[in-house]
Amino acid sequence: MAGNRSWTFFLTVCAVSVLGADAEIKFSIPVGKLFTHELMRETFQNDFEPLSKLYAGRLYDDPMVFKCNLQNFPDLPEWLRFTQRHPYDNGFLYGTPTAPGKSIIEIHAINKRSYETTRQLLIINAVAEKRLPFQAEFFIKLRDIERVLPSPVQDEIKQDLQRLWKTEALEIVNITNALDRGGRVPLPLAGHFEGVYVKVGSEQYFSDCLLMVLTAEHQKQCKAGAKTRIPGECNFCSIPSNCITWCKIELFDLSRQAPPPPPPTMGPGILEAGGEFNPPESPPSRDYFPDYIVTVIVPLILAIILCALLAYIMFCRREGVIQLYHHHTIHGDTEELRSMAGCRGVRPPMSTFPMFDARTGQSAPPLHSDSIPLIMPQQ
Repeated sequence: MAGNRSWTFFLTVCAVSVLGADAEIKFSIPVGKLFTHELMRETFQNDFEPLSKLYAGRLYDDPMVFKCNLQNFPDLPEWLRFTQRHPYDNGFLYGTPTAPGKSIIEIHAINKRSYETTRQLLIINAVAEKRLPFQAEFFIKLRDIERVLPSPVQDEIKQDLQRLWKTEALEIVNITNALDRGGRVPLPLAGHFEGVYVKVGSEQYFSDCLLMVLTAEHQKQCKAGAKTRIPGECNFCSIPSNCITWCKIELFDLSRQAPPPPPPTMGPGILEAGGEFNPPESPPSRDYFPDYIVTVIVPLILAIILCALLAYIMFCRREGVIQLYHHHTIHGDTEELRSMAGCRGVRPPMSTFPMFDARTGQSAPPLHSDSIPLIMPQQ
């Protein structure tokens, strides 16, 4: 019995580990309708701590961060978005596919307590389906994107819009964060929200309450910034945070096919039917030698002349001035020497004597003794 229990425990652990590492979730959604998938932290917690729950009975509530990307690509598909406000909150993948196809999304969950990582694959298969012909977009001011994506909140908003549209055949087409549409980041204070755009569609035509936004009076009130007057029978806001902004309602009638683009008008660039194409003749040859002389030779000659002039000023002229100055100095020194040689009988200055008395001016006899001081004492 003990051996059987050990094998059962071992197989259970292996199965949990394998399923947690290679878990795949598949969805098949129609094109043009909202897709929402909530990443539950409890689900990934089972992958992080399977042994603790099975063996020790421990329960954890760890903070987690989710990273999502298209398989073999760094980012998500252009129609899919991801949001997670806080590591203790669940994450949401949401968006509306625009074309049929298959997308494999890799979801990596990082445990902020133990720094473990687990991976999950999300396979989304978008199938072609006819788009809803009548669609309307509403702006909800007192909501954030992660507070609107849960299914119960979507049902609440959908019920209010069903009463406004006067039909139950209503589908949510898309939900967009106002920040993705150029909205401002709100202040981090209570009562300030980002706002979301909710787009719904139906097979039924718009109700009278919705058609009211197309009237000139309503548009005039919105442009003036005055408070919009809503008839009582059109106010279906059961929860204040789900109330819509009437001046930001847009209606889309997709039942009317867009007119085809006009055909191109006939002109000189379009060949007429049955005509022959005559290519234009090549341009006449041109002699570029005068242009070469003007742009290359003339500036080169001017540069050579300027360089020669600068060299003459810096070298030739400077050397001549220096030579003249030397000749003038030599001539002056010669005249001074001649004047000094004409009066040789003058007594030489006493400072030229080897030793003398500064007071009497008499020279001392030459004594060859080491005891004689260099400077005679004063008498």
